[in-house]
Amino acid sequence: MSIMGARKKNAPRRGSLGYSPRKRAARLVPRVKTWPDPELGRPQLLAFLGYKAGMTHAYMVEDRPGSPLKGKEVFVPVTVVETPPVYVLAVRGYAYDPNRGLYSVGEAWVEPPKELELERKIATLGGFDADKKLKQIEEKLQNLREIRAIIATQPKLVGGLSKKKPDILEVKIGGTKDIGEIFDYAKKILGSQVSIRDVFQPGQLVDVIAVTRGKGFQGPVKRWGIKELPRWHKHRKGSRRTGARSHGRGTWWEIPQAGQMGYHRRTEYNKRILMIDGDGSKITPAGGFLHYGVVRSEYAVLAGSIPGVPKRPIVLRWPVRVPSWFYDLGDKIQPTITYISLLSKQGN
Repeated sequence: MSIMGARKKNAPRRGSLGYSPRKRAARLVPRVKTWPDPELGRPQLLAFLGYKAGMTHAYMVEDRPGSPLKGKEVFVPVTVVETPPVYVLAVRGYAYDPNRGLYSVGEAWVEPPKELELERKIATLGGFDADKKLKQIEEKLQNLREIRAIIATQPKLVGGLSKKKPDILEVKIGGTKDIGEIFDYAKKILGSQVSIRDVFQPGQLVDVIAVTRGKGFQGPVKRWGIKELPRWHKHRKGSRRTGARSHGRGTWWEIPQAGQMGYHRRTEYNKRILMIDGDGSKITPAGGFLHYGVVRSEYAVLAGSIPGVPKRPIVLRWPVRVPSWFYDLGDKIQPTITYISLLSKQGN
């Protein structure tokens, strides 16, 4: 049989269509589309916003139930996310209608402090009379389905950032089904700062939502992983094309084509927080993190890698798909870290 006759008639497709369309993210700070409903017995924020500093490695005692290495030291790559306290700018109430879905019934804003430099970034229709607006929301409390807080970061407290303008994110307040308790908690934190220790604790799992590293316009071979045509093939129209219906009018959307690669909004589930601390000297490698510098504020250490480049905003959310092994830990979720590498990353 000739070489041409031996060619395969079909092959597994290259690249998952589950991430289509592969277009640029609409915003650098991703909006959270899905919220969990944990029963914590107390109201609290269900997400936090930080900035990616970089990666290093650590050794910890394996405590995952069922692991063959349980009780032994294991090597773990870790990512450091600097998480200075956030400022709660506003509280917003949502009601639900079967035809409209969730819709806002009112919001209460406080005037941001001058150090946040938000004079030209936010605009409210009702001004900053928070007490009046809170009373209006309280009158509709029985109709509310959700209450959310609008938080702003404080980039001036971050060691690796040069920008001053805060990033703003809307975060659901959950932890209990009593809407009255949630409203009282919202009034309490309005106009104040919230620390990451008030939202998460070491050992628990979080979902990481971020925008991936951008790679620009790329061809189908790199973007989708298709194979280049072999050298013996007479590819006078190009060896990196995908065949019929790959260009022009009537192109199938399933066919791998060139386009934007990277800078996509992505969610990674069940990243474990190994450590939360406020002393940056415990985690900053010699010479600082590459393209970032020194960690100066509170930070969280996550097991594994996360999307994005250094300095990118990272949303940490309570998990929506908690695995069964995590429940087997019981109350012993606090991990034991025996060593964190502070070796310089400059020569790597």
